[in-house]
Amino acid sequence: MVTLDVKTLTVPVGILRILAVVFTCVTFSLVASVGHIGGSFWAWCMFSWCFCFSVTLIILVLEFTSLSSKLPISWDDFTTAFAMLATLMVLTASLLYSIFFTCITCGEKIAACVFSFLTFFIYAVEVGLTRAKPGEISGFLSTVPGLLKVLEAFVACIIFICVDLLQYKFFPGLQWCVAVYSFCFIISLLVIILTIGRLLSRFPAPFSKVLIVCNVLAVLLYITVAVIWPFYIFKLYPKPSYCPMLCGWNLAVVITFMTYFNLIAYIIDTVYSFKLVFFTTPA
Repeated sequence: MVTLDVKTLTVPVGILRILAVVFTCVTFSLVASVGHIGGSFWAWCMFSWCFCFSVTLIILVLEFTSLSSKLPISWDDFTTAFAMLATLMVLTASLLYSIFFTCITCGEKIAACVFSFLTFFIYAVEVGLTRAKPGEISGFLSTVPGLLKVLEAFVACIIFICVDLLQYKFFPGLQWCVAVYSFCFIISLLVIILTIGRLLSRFPAPFSKVLIVCNVLAVLLYITVAVIWPFYIFKLYPKPSYCPMLCGWNLAVVITFMTYFNLIAYIIDTVYSFKLVFFTTPA
């Protein structure tokens, strides 16, 4: 039986989600009114805004009708993970649209960028509100290691998009790097799926200990990539005298930066995981 819960729309998180729905709707409406622009970056921006709008609206409806409590998933983990993902997606879309498609005299495009950055701020605040506080009992994805898992998976997706445009198959070392990106991405994605699907209790080994092993392994693997990737990729794509936005050298630089960024994320993830397992005193 459906029970309407108006309180879900009046609490701070509910208000933020309503604003996110409105702002994302305004953003993609402004962009669509300008007209379709070809290219994968434009498609990514539109997908990000439409996806975040749709999922946030579904979350509002499910919570307002109390159907969220009847779903066979960890709802808090799902909403927190989505807020983190939406923060990253909207931030990326905001930056890409500002860099590639906005000009000084483009009023509608500038307005779209403003609303997009406001939406990013709203989702970031939601992450802060839903994140687990010290000593608070919550789902894994509400903790810092859980949010980092979403971040790691998202950064890996950005790496895959850029890698696909490069001829990395020329060197076995670059193939190793892509294999490491893929392996660590799959591990992070599995952790997210198992958590949202409430399957951690069925895990045949202590999940926290397995997570630490996976994090340490990911750090070691990413260290090898941090050395091997720049060494080979800049031999394959040396800096040219003229380099457009999507030239091979620029893509190589982006992937290198994302590699070091994810390495730092995995190190922080490992530190937090050690702290939660070995240095947290049970209440």
